[in-house]
Amino acid sequence: MSAFEAESIQEILDRAPALDTVTLAPSLWGFGGVQGGLALALLTLSLQRRAEGRELRQVSARFQRPLRGEFRMESTLEVGRTVAWGTARALLGSRSAIDATAIYASRQDGRWPLQAPSAPGAPGPVECPIFTVPPEFVPFASRTEIRPVGAARPFGGGEEPELVAWLRLVDDDRPPDVARLLVLMDSLAPSYAARLTAPVAIPTVSFSFVPGTGLARASAPWVLLRARTDLASNDGWLHERLDAWSPDGLHLGSAEQLRLVASREPG
Repeated sequence: MSAFEAESIQEILDRAPALDTVTLAPSLWGFGGVQGGLALALLTLSLQRRAEGRELRQVSARFQRPLRGEFRMESTLEVGRTVAWGTARALLGSRSAIDATAIYASRQDGRWPLQAPSAPGAPGPVECPIFTVPPEFVPFASRTEIRPVGAARPFGGGEEPELVAWLRLVDDDRPPDVARLLVLMDSLAPSYAARLTAPVAIPTVSFSFVPGTGLARASAPWVLLRARTDLASNDGWLHERLDAWSPDGLHLGSAEQLRLVASREPG
């Protein structure tokens, strides 16, 4: 399949489980290649078709080089007594661009107390202004609607490395599932950018995501996302934490990213 600009995110994700070879248009690119969340969503869907009803517990990825042009996906699943271990790769020719690992398990009878981060106080999405990202900087931004909560903005020179915003996919009105949430969690600017004053690329080197217990009950396309940089070294390496909630306060998932402030992509 070749996915061109006329195709929606919904169409791409719906067709993804049957795909092995993919070409995505430049309008689906982030920093110099296919948006990382979308690429990982495709790999996760490739693994899901092998999971035989098991639920995703965690997926992690290493981004080694940007995906441009046609790429091929490979995935395998090894099943143990309790846990199934998945591996997937996005290949450019014979070279791996993204390596992903995933953990799946069947749902057990619930008997332990729940624990999840609480959503920050925020007005509803329609009460927040739209923030437009220049498509020449991040082409994928045209596929999302972003409504910041509070005064912090990317490259606004603020004091805190934190961004909070409502996000949705403009061409997909379904509530988020794992794949859609992966896309949205990579659609907000790096939180460290809130402290900077000029645009600079801050690509993802590694990404790890855990779905929340509320994801299966999400009923609206909007996601409230909070991103905060917990650690930053003076040579540009960053550790970022992300949490996502539904409009009614359900915890949808959490993620961690290792990023690098760089003039070019790593690898």
